Amino acid sequence: LRSYLRDESSRLRRLRRFYEKVQALHQDPEASVDNPLLAFSLIKRLHSDWPNVIYSDEATGNTQELHAGLREVEQELPGAEDLDGAARALMRLQDVYALSVKGLARGIFQRAGHPPLYSPGRRAPLSADDCFHVGKVAYDTGDYYHSIAWLEEAVSLFRLNYGSWNLEDRSSLEDALDHLAFSYFMAGNISHALSLSMEFLRYDPSNQRVSRNVAKYKKLLEMGTGARVPWCPPPLAPLHTLLGSSPPQAAPERLLQLSCSYETNSSPHLLLQPAKKEMVRIQPYVALYHDFITDAEAETIKGLAGPWLQRSVVASGEKQQKAEYRISKSAWLKDTADPVVRALDRRIAAVTGLDLRPPYAEYLQVVNYGLGGHYEPHFDHATSTKSPLYRMKSGNRIATIMIYLSAVEAGGSTAFIYANFSVPVVKNAALFWWNLRRNGNGDGDTLHAGCPVLAGDKWVANKWIHEHGQEFRRPCSADPED
Repeated sequence: LRSYLRDESSRLRRLRRFYEKVQALHQDPEASVDNPLLAFSLIKRLHSDWPNVIYSDEATGNTQELHAGLREVEQELPGAEDLDGAARALMRLQDVYALSVKGLARGIFQRAGHPPLYSPGRRAPLSADDCFHVGKVAYDTGDYYHSIAWLEEAVSLFRLNYGSWNLEDRSSLEDALDHLAFSYFMAGNISHALSLSMEFLRYDPSNQRVSRNVAKYKKLLEMGTGARVPWCPPPLAPLHTLLGSSPPQAAPERLLQLSCSYETNSSPHLLLQPAKKEMVRIQPYVALYHDFITDAEAETIKGLAGPWLQRSVVASGEKQQKAEYRISKSAWLKDTADPVVRALDRRIAAVTGLDLRPPYAEYLQVVNYGLGGHYEPHFDHATSTKSPLYRMKSGNRIATIMIYLSAVEAGGSTAFIYANFSVPVVKNAALFWWNLRRNGNGDGDTLHAGCPVLAGDKWVANKWIHEHGQEFRRPCSADPED
């Protein structure tokens, strides 16, 4: 594009010089006829110079080069699926963090009546066409709750600049009004659908389809069916609903048990550099190990995983499949992939006291949560004996350790739903919890979710440890209910 602009600017400068030359020669029309040299140049200009300029292949050549440059990189560019996924990510952030669509269009991440959740260094407001596309993605799936909110904003922005034209826009005020009117009709608000359709006809009075819609809406209103309160399907549950409107108050005796400490866990690996352990919760048992890895190790792991990242899958019965409730890309790294991965396995074994030798633990899973990336509430342990997890023949997942390989500017917390608390992303820290009780049953309090990333690039590395091989490392207790 830069090359095209440079070449076109040069062409237009030459065209302007030709125009200015002609203009100068035509200042005295009579002189052109009197002077034979001027008369000759005028005749030549009109016969050949001007047509040569008009029919020059230079503009076509510049455009062809621009098109050829696009074709070279076309396979690497985002596709329709990427664009629609990005639109759905904005709607997900809108729902979970209860963000105002009007605020998002202005580049502000804010809940109505609250301070901004995130203040970027430079705002990136959305255009009317941008808002239209988000609304259109919702519209195409019959999600009129979101289509109305985003198309309303698109209509407002198009109205502000009606009559002006943007080179990059693929939609117009008429498109936005058309889709918004039908969204309101499907939501049950026929009178507003009629009003928007009438506005549409002011701009395009010959549109027969919208004219028929207007007649249909009028007839429905005359029959008394247009005064209903509009209905829309509810959005995703907001984060404050999942986690409660205020932080839970732990019992005093449990608060006394929460502490920070240097841990060696009787391991020689930790004698010279103990682990920095912060107890987050007693039930479920959740601990955060600060400075678990270094920046260099985190970058190495991300670099190793990068070329192998694929859309994450989830267990579904006896199969694995992609799912909308898990938006991320992941890759698996064997301990033989790099000395850093091998050293990380030894460190996890030292901190947890568990046996990570094959087949007692899975490979390291590296996950990248992109735009609005999230993982809805789930258990790490299998809740069915038909789960693919049992193919390893090493029992269920007894424990999880999740290492934060990057920081995020906002969002991305790990939320434990039933236990009613969340842990923010702490770069280079590792979050550990037991998935199973000592009796082998799953711990229902470990239901957790990866909250959508509001701003930033979230990378984590998961290590899932299985129950076989841990019999003498985490034995049963005397209480069968424990």
